[in-house]
Amino acid sequence: MRTSSNEGFTILLFLSSLFSVSLVSEAADTITTVQFITENETIVSADGGFELGFFSPGSSNNRYLGIWYKKLTTRTVVWLANRETPITDASGVLKVVNPGILVLFNGSGNIVWSSNTSRSVHNPVAQLLESGNFVLRNANDDNPENFLWQSFDYPVHTLLPGMKLGKNLLVGLDRHLSSWKSDDDPAQGDYTFGMNTHGYPQLITDNVTTVTYRTGPWNGLSFSGTRNLKHNNTIYEFNFVFNREEVYYGYELLNQSVVSRLVLHHNGILNRWTWVDRTQGWIIYCSTPTDNCDYYGSCGAYGSCDIANSPMCGCLDKFVPRYPKDWVMGDWSNGCMRRTPLACHKGEGFLKYSRVKLPDTQKSWFNETMTLEECGKMCSENCSCMAYANLDIRGGGTGCLLWFGDLIDIIEFSTGGQDIYVRMAASELGIHGTNKWLVLSTADEARLDFAMVYKYWICVIGYMSPEYAADGLFSVKSDVFSFGVLILEIVSGTRNKGFFHPDHYRNLLGHAWTLHKEDRSIELIDPTSKDSCCPPEVLRSIHVGLLCVQQHPDDRPSMSSMVLMLGSEGSISLGNVEETGICIPVLLKEREREMSRDCAMLEELLPLESIGHMGEDYTGTLDRSRFCSTYGSPAQEGSVNNITDIAASGRGLPILGFCHSMDEIMLGRSCFCNSRLLRSFSYKSNC
Repeated sequence: MRTSSNEGFTILLFLSSLFSVSLVSEAADTITTVQFITENETIVSADGGFELGFFSPGSSNNRYLGIWYKKLTTRTVVWLANRETPITDASGVLKVVNPGILVLFNGSGNIVWSSNTSRSVHNPVAQLLESGNFVLRNANDDNPENFLWQSFDYPVHTLLPGMKLGKNLLVGLDRHLSSWKSDDDPAQGDYTFGMNTHGYPQLITDNVTTVTYRTGPWNGLSFSGTRNLKHNNTIYEFNFVFNREEVYYGYELLNQSVVSRLVLHHNGILNRWTWVDRTQGWIIYCSTPTDNCDYYGSCGAYGSCDIANSPMCGCLDKFVPRYPKDWVMGDWSNGCMRRTPLACHKGEGFLKYSRVKLPDTQKSWFNETMTLEECGKMCSENCSCMAYANLDIRGGGTGCLLWFGDLIDIIEFSTGGQDIYVRMAASELGIHGTNKWLVLSTADEARLDFAMVYKYWICVIGYMSPEYAADGLFSVKSDVFSFGVLILEIVSGTRNKGFFHPDHYRNLLGHAWTLHKEDRSIELIDPTSKDSCCPPEVLRSIHVGLLCVQQHPDDRPSMSSMVLMLGSEGSISLGNVEETGICIPVLLKEREREMSRDCAMLEELLPLESIGHMGEDYTGTLDRSRFCSTYGSPAQEGSVNNITDIAASGRGLPILGFCHSMDEIMLGRSCFCNSRLLRSFSYKSNC
C-alpha cells in the first residue's frame, strides 16, 4: 500500500469521481468504476460473514476504511487500509478507478490511500470475498492468480484462515503481521511477526531490531518450538510451504462453523482467538509467548530453559555458566560456555539432546534429501559446524540442518520437541577422547536427556568438586570426583548430601575416609547388601572411590586409570588415599543456609555426565555368578546397545554403567548382585 502525492493524478482521480453518481446497492459484495462507498455505505461478502466500510476504533474519532466480522455482536476489525493516514471527519470515499486502482479520498478530494497496482485491465471491480479477502480484479476473471491486488497480501495485525504469512521470493512481497499502537490507534506499533529467511526459515516476533519470540524451524508437522501448535487437532489444519517461489505459513479451518483469528497485539503477544456463540464473546485458544522460556534467548548461548524448573535456566551438559556469580543471581543473559574449548582435533564428536526446541536457525545451512548419518558426517568435517539435526521428523527423519555459531534459544520440553546433536571436544566424550562414560539416575525420566547439574550447582554440593565449589574451576578431574561420590553412595546405600552419623559430624566422604584409615571400610557397606556381595570387590570399589574424591585434583586418578583399577581384579596396586574433599559442606555451610529457602523446592539431581533415553520400567534379579565379575556386551561404533544388566541397591539408589572400550561395556561390581533391577537403558554408543 502507498499514498500518492502526485497532484495531477489526484485531480484526475477526483474529477473522475464526479461522474460516479451511483452508490453501492444494499448488501452488495462488489463495487465498480461507476460506484463508490461513502461513510454510510458498506459492502458485505456473499455469505454475510464479512463487511467493509468506515469505522472508528475504540474511543478515537478518526475514520478508517476496514473489514470486520458482520454476524458477530462485537465489532472485530481484521483489516484496514489507511492505518497511517486517518480521515479526521466523516467524509471518506472509496472508489475503483480505471485502469484498475483502489483509491480512498478525504473530504477535500485528497488521496489518503491507494492500492499499489502495477497492472491494468479494462473493466476493474473490487470484491469482498467470503474469506474476508478484499480483491481488485477484472470483472470477467475471478482466478486468484490474476488478481490485480488483494488485502490478504497486506495483512495488518490479524491472520485469517487462507492467508499466507511469509514471502514471495520472486517479487519480494513480504506478508507479515504488525501490531497496532493501541486499541484506539491502528497505526503500526512496535511489533511485527513474520517469516525470517536468514538460514532455514522460521517465524519471529521482533521489536524494531530485537527478536522477542521465535517459533523454531518447521519439522514437517509443526514448528519445533510451538507447544500450542498441535498438528493433530480437530479445528485447524496448519501448513508450511517452502520452495523456490515462496515460503509461507498458513492454516485452514477443518470446521467451517468455527470463527477463529490469529492476532498480534500491541504488547507483542500472539493470541489465537475463537468465537463462542453461547457467551457471545471471544476466548483465547492459545497464546505465545506462553511463559518466560518462550522469550528469545532467555538463557543465553548454550543455555536451556525449562519453565518447570526453578531456576528455569540451566547449561547444556558439558557447558558451565560464563559468569557464575551473575548466573546464581538470576542473570542468565550471558549464557554458558564450553567446559573444554573446541580445537578441531580428531576425535571430536556429538552429544545428543532430546525433546528440545531447536536453536535459532539464522546461521544455519540445510539440505532436504540427506540422511541423518550424512548430515552428521558433513558437520563433523566442518570445524565451524556446532550442531546438526533432521530437517523433517516424519517417517523416521529426513533432511539435514546444520548450525554455525553459538546455539541460542533452546527450550527443554517434557514431551514433543526434537533431537539435536551438539559438537563436543574429544575429552568431553570419554576416555582419551574415544570413549564415553555414563552416569544415570533413577530420577525423573523427563530430565535424563539433559544433564542439568549446573543448574543446581549451589544446591547439589554433595557431588561438587572442591575446586568448583571454591573458585568455579572445572577440569576432567571434576568428573572423577563426582563419580567417586557416586561409588561411595552406592556402596553405603546413603547419599552424601544430608548424610548423618550419630558419632560425628562428617559427611559421607569423611566417614568413609575415617573407616578406611582405621581399616574398617567393610562397615561402610549397606547392611542389606552385605550377604550378597563379594567383600574384596567392595573394598576395592571403596578404595577407588576414595581416590577419586581426594581434596586436590592432581591426586585423583584419571578416568582411564579408575576404570583399570575397578576391572583389574587386584592385579593393579592402588595408591594411598590423601585427604578427601570433606571440607565441601563445611566451606559452604553458610552459603547453603542462605540458599536453603530458594533450594527448598528443588529436587536433588545427580550430576548426569552423559545422556540417553530410558526404556520402560521392569523388575528382576541378577544372578550372583553373572554379576560378581565384569561383564561386557558387543558394541560396535554407531550401533544401539541395550544395557539391561544395570542394577542398584534395593533402596532405589542411582544405577551406573560406562563404556570401557570399543567392544566392551563395563556394568557393575559384585556387591550389587541379587538387587532389584530398576531400568532398561537404551543407548546409541559412540564407543
